[in-house]
Amino acid sequence: MVTLILFVLIFGVVVISHEFGHFLLAKANGIHVIEFSVGMGPNLFSFQKGDTKYSLKLLPIGGACMFEGEDGLNEKEDGEDHSGSFLNANVWARISTVLAGPVFNFILGFIIAFIMVNLIVIRDPVATEIVDGGAAQEAGLQPGDRILSLNGSKIHLYEEIQLFTLTYRGGNVTVQYERDGVKGTTTLTPKYDESAGRYMIGISNADFVQLSGLDCFRYAWYEMRYCVTMTWKSLAMLVQGQVSRQDVAGPVGIAVNVVGKTYESTKDYGWQNVLVNMLNITLMLTVNLGILNLLPIPALDGGRLVFLIWEAITHKPVPPEKEGMVHFIGLMFFMVLMVLLLFNDLVNIFG
Repeated sequence: MVTLILFVLIFGVVVISHEFGHFLLAKANGIHVIEFSVGMGPNLFSFQKGDTKYSLKLLPIGGACMFEGEDGLNEKEDGEDHSGSFLNANVWARISTVLAGPVFNFILGFIIAFIMVNLIVIRDPVATEIVDGGAAQEAGLQPGDRILSLNGSKIHLYEEIQLFTLTYRGGNVTVQYERDGVKGTTTLTPKYDESAGRYMIGISNADFVQLSGLDCFRYAWYEMRYCVTMTWKSLAMLVQGQVSRQDVAGPVGIAVNVVGKTYESTKDYGWQNVLVNMLNITLMLTVNLGILNLLPIPALDGGRLVFLIWEAITHKPVPPEKEGMVHFIGLMFFMVLMVLLLFNDLVNIFG
């Protein structure tokens, strides 16, 4: 029951922030919002306020902010006023309305990251220990060295080093570091650790920093940057076939294997530990949702933006019925994908 409540709260916050972005910009641009709903499936509760219906639905996944004319057809009968139709809004109003959903996910992500860095200590990318015989030792790195960049990618958190080695696929790595205030550069080749099942550069970290003041804003940005990088690299690994079936999860898998197991493993350490871990899951989900919705795929916000940007450039809109058909095909694809993810989740849980 606790897992279910946490799952509903996390998904609710992420979905509401996304749909509220669409809702707010639609209202600001004079676009008629027919329905603002949280969840999917049959209605549990709904009410009408002004010209918008607000609904809570049975399944605690997804949500919608439905505009008049969004599907290529105006809601009202012919001859009536369609000034609030999505179709009749200027192209930049439509672009801002569609873009607002992912943007609000990133805004939520930054707020959560800011709360997190005020609750926890941060691990700076400092090598507090050099592993004997490891790649770092062979490259001349010493305890106390601060890693500044790996292959030109700036490093601000120790977790970014771990992410780099997790996605490492061979070749030399150029390391920029700082030792006693002096910057230096060296080259190393990560070594594969059989017990860990991944490549390592041979350093460990126990340098924890308690943040205060303006540093909290800076490190909140670093946490956001880390989540964005991890999402992009995870998508790249998925496309390249480097992710196993066990590493992919849908809503059920997230509820049981992520939220549930995280709660069970942290509840004995106090409510603050549980809170931080739930915030971290929420941060990852909202960043993931923001990025995925910007991909140029039909039925997603990114797919709609492709048509709108084309219209802004050419000053010629794609016929609504043709665009609607493309998005319908995309929607069917995602419905099939949801079924496959559900099957995969059940196999991972009970298999």
